[in-house]
Amino acid sequence: MTHVAQIKVPATYMRGGTSKGVFFRLQDLPPAAQVPGAARDALLLRVIGSPDPYGKQIDGMGGATSSTSKTVILSKSSRPDHDVDYLFGQVSIDKAFVDWSGNCGNLSAAVGAFAISGGMVEASRIPQDGIATVRVWQANIGKTIIAHVPITGGAVQETGDFELDGVTFPAAEVQLEFMDPAADEEGGGGSMFPTGNLVDDLEVPGVGTLKATMINAGIPTVFVNAEAIGYTGTELQDAINGDPKALAMFETIRAHGALRMGLIQNLDEAATRQHTPKVAFVAKPKDYVSSSGKQVAAADVDLLVRALSMGKLHHAMMGTAAVAIGTAAAIPGTLVNLAAGGGERNAVRFGHPSGTLRVGAQASQVNGEWSVTKAIMSRSARVLMEGWVRVPGDCF
Repeated sequence: MTHVAQIKVPATYMRGGTSKGVFFRLQDLPPAAQVPGAARDALLLRVIGSPDPYGKQIDGMGGATSSTSKTVILSKSSRPDHDVDYLFGQVSIDKAFVDWSGNCGNLSAAVGAFAISGGMVEASRIPQDGIATVRVWQANIGKTIIAHVPITGGAVQETGDFELDGVTFPAAEVQLEFMDPAADEEGGGGSMFPTGNLVDDLEVPGVGTLKATMINAGIPTVFVNAEAIGYTGTELQDAINGDPKALAMFETIRAHGALRMGLIQNLDEAATRQHTPKVAFVAKPKDYVSSSGKQVAAADVDLLVRALSMGKLHHAMMGTAAVAIGTAAAIPGTLVNLAAGGGERNAVRFGHPSGTLRVGAQASQVNGEWSVTKAIMSRSARVLMEGWVRVPGDCF
């Protein structure tokens, strides 16, 4: 019996925001995986440890949650005024597919650091001490992200005193600017509100007719009111992830929202598009205890938001969904804006299961159409391990 040897692929395991993922330089991938297609997907699935019917990803680098089943491929950008191209793959845990339909806002915080360390940013653009501005082309959605990466002694500074709810230890602050985050490529002909409305009546079989704000900013997201589906907005993960009926309800809402947003042509397609859209529910501020035991007071936040990713309630908040929250909050009349008290605003602090997060957005209305110039938030990132990942040589 012959045995196939394992191969080594240069890789870096990084935390970005409240997510973790395996980062690759495009040039380091095996030739067959340097182009989009079945070979690339098969390689990344094996790296992460999917598909895993046990749902644990024991035989791979994944952590069996949507926040830790992630891959990133970076390359020097061929686009003018950009340093690096960033491609994100959300790896399904229990199914054999990689979803390329959206960005990961949290891992965006690690892209600048990886690009600098990987030699993908011109040395002349990196100060000896200060802030390096890395211009990132987000290839999944065709958008620009500006990452402001702290530099000390000519190298990326990873340690610091910036605290991020959902991350145990402090680190250096990385400010991100998501430029013109209303996606052009994701349905709706480029409209931030694909249905043309700030609030729609969304008919969901078995649930009812829900008021919904369906927005295309950061990542396509369907927002509903917590009380309309029997929640308060103070829920932690176990309250929903341990309830199969609740998860099925949210998936039904997500599928029908995707259909109304024009992201899919029939409901069956939703099963093969797990990463987008997201579904979230909002509520007015209330006191609650976060998952770490930290008390969050109603006075500390403008509203409460809980969001689902890959079929489960997220332990904190997806970075791209935070962009959607900030953008929707800046537009009077959306469900997010109304939960935050209504009116015009250029920043919002919201409560999520792990604590709070502030995100800013600059929105304006021109000829009846809303647009947003950028959304801003701070995250942190650091290298956890670097070297090679190993996979069986015949896995792709």
